[in-house]
Amino acid sequence: MNHDNFPQGKLELIAHKSFPAYEDMYKVVDFLNKNLKDKKIMFGLTKNDKENTMTISIYEF
Repeated sequence: MNHDNFPQGKLELIAHKSFPAYEDMYKVVDFLNKNLKDKKIMFGLTKNDKENTMTISIYEF
């Protein structure tokens, strides 16, 4: 995912949640990032292939 549209600086982790992997979850995260960047919120997504899980993280900048 390209984060060039977000300001550089310190990101504060607000929350994170793991769940079973969902193939199109990156589309949800992209949608949230595009629509909530004016609120100074950014979402991140990581995938753990070993456990077949994903973790969504919410950051404030």
